[in-house]
Amino acid sequence: MVVFKEILEFMKRLPIQKALTNQHNVFRSHIERFWENATYDEESKAITSIFSLNCEDKEIVITKQPVREVLDFSDDENSPTKFPEIMVKGCMLRMGYNGPLNSANYLKSCFSKPYKFFIHSIVHALSHRKGGYDVMRDYQINMVTTLVLNKKYNFLKIVFHYMKENITSGSKTWIYPRFVQMMIDHAYPNLEKDANNDLLSLYDMDNDTLIVLSRYHKNHLESTTKAEFFGFIKDKNYKDPYPVDHQKWRNDKEMKEKSAVDELTKLADFKETRNEWFLKEEKKRSRKTTPKV
Repeated sequence: MVVFKEILEFMKRLPIQKALTNQHNVFRSHIERFWENATYDEESKAITSIFSLNCEDKEIVITKQPVREVLDFSDDENSPTKFPEIMVKGCMLRMGYNGPLNSANYLKSCFSKPYKFFIHSIVHALSHRKGGYDVMRDYQINMVTTLVLNKKYNFLKIVFHYMKENITSGSKTWIYPRFVQMMIDHAYPNLEKDANNDLLSLYDMDNDTLIVLSRYHKNHLESTTKAEFFGFIKDKNYKDPYPVDHQKWRNDKEMKEKSAVDELTKLADFKETRNEWFLKEEKKRSRKTTPKV
């Protein structure tokens, strides 16, 4: 669809393209056994699990480095995972966000179609939970902001954090099934696979997804705010406007635009609500949940 053309071109040059678009086959028995046997060692900072290869148990050890290699994350350990909240909210406004700024929930439906699609792609691929794709968590809108403004960001830290937390909380739901299978196949490429009976059906984005995302619910009408493309979407040579203190979502030249005045006016009512963005330990569930994919 024409309305998504420019945002699709932008997504082709993202540094996390493999994590977003790789349609790797996933096998139910592999994911089930991985999470069922997964343990985390704090001293070595490693996740360990067991697999059967030729009727023999084999160990798989996952640390941050193989996750970075398999998913092609270009970040490093010093890349940030959180930014000043007002900067993120300012970027949201620049993307045409028309929802409440002081709410704990950020609705995908409060953005125009192209941004709505882009955000859905991030949430769908990188969320540590499945379902509830219309509501964004703090770290997800932070990921969107960093990609639009071409900032450095530690995607690896987020993914590894929630893999670890899935084990230490006792939850062990089947999170990141595609990423886990990619790491399993990287460690044991000859692991037995039954494509006829063991494939785990995952939801892949396609043209039907674009059609669905172009619609709006009567309770969440399409934003009337005109949001132009900017930053790394518009210019492949765009540089992070504030790479050190991350205080602004525009560079000095862009701050002179009329739309910047409108954003600052809306931000006058902004109240900082986050003490610790993006990495928040979740409470241990009181009962064992059914694995969700």
